[in-house]
Amino acid sequence: MEKLTRQEEKAMLSLWKIGKGFAKDVLENFPETPPHYNTISSLIRSLEAKSYVGHKAYGNTYEYYPLISKEEYTSQFLSGFIGSYFEDSYKEVVSFFAQEQKLSVDDLKEIIAIIEKKKK
Repeated sequence: MEKLTRQEEKAMLSLWKIGKGFAKDVLENFPETPPHYNTISSLIRSLEAKSYVGHKAYGNTYEYYPLISKEEYTSQFLSGFIGSYFEDSYKEVVSFFAQEQKLSVDDLKEIIAIIEKKKK
């Protein structure tokens, strides 16, 4: 899976939010300040080339839809990130955030409870 640029990720967030839609719909649901309409069209074409987005044609108008779920993308992105920066160790990730004081003891207890619940 090819990595997305930040703008492409924002376009995907918009498309995931609406499920499917036309370029104007992606533009209307764009997180933060939306770019120009032509930029959205270019982003969508780039996402199609990377096989993240498909379309259905209605004459000269295209309705776009995601070819990958947000969950799939998140999983692959995080796996790559953790592999690159934490040597594939989720323990190192948690340790990093605990040391940076981004996770409290209560947060860690909650994570442990979630893991134990999933094991059952």
